Amino acid sequence: MNLRAVLKLMVSGRIARPALKVALVVGTVLNVINNGGRIMAGQAVDPWHLVLNYLVPFCVSAYSAARNEAARERGD
Repeated sequence: MNLRAVLKLMVSGRIARPALKVALVVGTVLNVINNGGRIMAGQAVDPWHLVLNYLVPFCVSAYSAARNEAARERGD
């Protein structure tokens, strides 16, 4: 399966919606762990780090689901 096909599956609604839910939960936990002290102290937090804490779990979840879907379609 080529990268383009996997990316297409990753952004399909049946995969992206559940991956977004996972990213919201895991990303929030990661932000509390990684930035909780700074947020509670009223200090600035790097916005890029906040975004990455949500983006990485989304990508992992969506990629894994897309690979599983592709394998199922191939009959693996």
